[in-house]
Amino acid sequence: FFDEQKVSLLRVLTDRGTEYCGRPENHAYQLYLGVENIDHSRTKARSPQTNGICERFHRTMQDECYNIIFRKKIYTSLAELQLDVDHWVHSYNRSRPHSGKYCYGKTPMQTFFDSMHIAYQKNIDSIKQDADFGFDFVNSSVS
Repeated sequence: FFDEQKVSLLRVLTDRGTEYCGRPENHAYQLYLGVENIDHSRTKARSPQTNGICERFHRTMQDECYNIIFRKKIYTSLAELQLDVDHWVHSYNRSRPHSGKYCYGKTPMQTFFDSMHIAYQKNIDSIKQDADFGFDFVNSSVS
């Protein structure tokens, strides 16, 4: 998705679960982030409020997706369940207005597209910062 929008993912914030963290030299997720040059921040231990937006999303997904779809249908495969979850996520991001921080009554996708200029600027600043560090191309020396 981010590649299609020509926006680099610079940083992710996760909890400290073993699906995200481990020994960096052999943990698949951390190896992937390293290869993609994405910074990985972790929430403070035993402090779910530091990742409140994500925690709220989990609650909303439970209330508005899982509690409803499991009452309507018995799933015979994960693929079948995934289709319904994907449909809900698409609607959540593209049709459902949000009143939370930054959205102001817009959908998350509208908010994303309205703020793409900020993402582009952060990418430019990141590139400039990387270019300013370390090597003087004119004098061919390390600074």
